[in-house]
Amino acid sequence: MGHSRGKIETALRVELEDAGDLSEHYTPGVAEVAKRVAEDPEALRRETVRANSVAIVSDGSALLGLGDQGPAAALPVMEGKAALLKRFADVDAWPVCPRSREPDDLVRTVRDLATSFGTINLEDIAAPRCFEVERRLRDELDVPVFHDDQHGTAVVVLAALHNALSLTEREPAGTSVVISGAGAAGSAIARLLLVAGYRAEGIVVCDSGGALHPGRDLDGEKKWLAEHTNTGHRDGRLSEVLDGADVFIGVSAGGLLEGGDLAGMARRAIVFALANPDPEVDPRVAAGHAEIVATGRGDHPNQINNVLVFPGMFRGLLDAGATTVTGDILLAAAHALAEAVGDGLSADRIVPSVFDEDLVPALAAAVAKAA
Repeated sequence: MGHSRGKIETALRVELEDAGDLSEHYTPGVAEVAKRVAEDPEALRRETVRANSVAIVSDGSALLGLGDQGPAAALPVMEGKAALLKRFADVDAWPVCPRSREPDDLVRTVRDLATSFGTINLEDIAAPRCFEVERRLRDELDVPVFHDDQHGTAVVVLAALHNALSLTEREPAGTSVVISGAGAAGSAIARLLLVAGYRAEGIVVCDSGGALHPGRDLDGEKKWLAEHTNTGHRDGRLSEVLDGADVFIGVSAGGLLEGGDLAGMARRAIVFALANPDPEVDPRVAAGHAEIVATGRGDHPNQINNVLVFPGMFRGLLDAGATTVTGDILLAAAHALAEAVGDGLSADRIVPSVFDEDLVPALAAAVAKAA
């Protein structure tokens, strides 16, 4: 049985008990607020719900691990995300699930609604459309646009990897990373790793055709990845380019690898098999070949999940009145998340629990400072 009428609702922040309350908070009182907003655009953020509001926008074309399920099926998923934002960060969020998938229509819809929201969260929009939509909205809007499938995933992976490297006595510049998946998540992870000091030569991104490199006929985001990573031009299938790698990061599909595929990885290897619900490799099998193993699941140690990022991210962006999301903001969020583990850092605990009461305030403060 599902929850009756969903998971979220609106709530009053003022009292409406008598005629005096009505005149203050509706007519004629609201006319004074309207005049102040008309005279001073900053009053919109100070005096309306916009100061604490997020639009969670999805067309349902890449929904969770379910694939293309459409905008109606996206509604309960976005509603669940709104519930998490309220629970962990006291952010008011609302699902927006447009029917049209054309980039022009999606951009127009969000642009027209942006007056009502302090930030925009793009979610579960299939690649490559998601890249164009996010880029255009960032250019056109005066509020932050955060694509959680890209940036939320990249932040939590970078934080977890920072701690895993610390435990295995590695530095970013000397670490080789193989990423399975060249969609929204894989692309954003590769880009953020470059910003964080990982060498282009040491990052190899694979799609279903194997390693991306300039010798392949690619376009769009994959072409960019081929030109800016894997500068040693390694070629071959995923299992082949894993030979000698320090780190495997899977954001693709379950069941791609067997234990033998990991046997040639470097000593003290790190495996992040994040496909949900089925990881790229069985984590119990991976543990026989890697010192640190993480998944996207909650029934294994080291669950790497975006819920560790987006509540604090949006809290910080709203508190700062930010207008965009920069690489510095993403790095600050990743560092705060990594540090939140504190003295509990171990091979089975490279990220904190989302129920850690200090996590969201720490991440939000770091984001607000960077913004």
